[in-house]
Amino acid sequence: MAVRVDLNVSLDGFATTTDQTAENPFGEDWSRLVAAYTATRTFRSRVLGDDSGAGTTGLDDRYAQEYFENIGAEIMGAGMFGLHQHPDDAEWRGWWGDEPPFEVPVFVLTHSPRDSIEFANGTVFHFLSATPEEVLQQALAAAGEADVRIGGGVETVRQFLHAGLVDRLHLAVNPLVIGSGERIWDDLRGVEKDYGFRAEVAESGVTHVTFRRD
Repeated sequence: MAVRVDLNVSLDGFATTTDQTAENPFGEDWSRLVAAYTATRTFRSRVLGDDSGAGTTGLDDRYAQEYFENIGAEIMGAGMFGLHQHPDDAEWRGWWGDEPPFEVPVFVLTHSPRDSIEFANGTVFHFLSATPEEVLQQALAAAGEADVRIGGGVETVRQFLHAGLVDRLHLAVNPLVIGSGERIWDDLRGVEKDYGFRAEVAESGVTHVTFRRD
């Protein structure tokens, strides 16, 4: 059982972007930031439901497979679920349609809790106002012997890193400079001292950096 984080970040450490427009709500920077991940066979299968076998199969795909392996529960912030964009929409059920790719209990941190939402594929969204320590205890209980993933966004991940609650941090460092947004390393000076370190470079040019507690 471990508490895990996986994020795509730029060379300058940004995991969010600021170039969104009404015509392009994700922005060009975001599509570049996640391009190697979304090109993998695992992403196409698990998230897009594409079982044709299309997609890359190299090191990026190996990390994409690990992203989904042995997860028993997920924690995310309100922004990742979309509550910032839909604060007054009681019918909002997240970005993922009728088959969210989690298939486990998901705990959404929010200042405005609402009723849980259950999907046929096993995904259940629970909304609660709690500290990182409090929500993690609930997630660990729900996960059983499996791992808990801190899915995002960046502010939520930093809260768990600040509290010393993350066992494994995997960053897919993409060879691009964004220049603005939310940086994973802000206010986390010296956090690497608590971890062992490994780096591997994929065929796409992405460097997969993993910090793991010894």
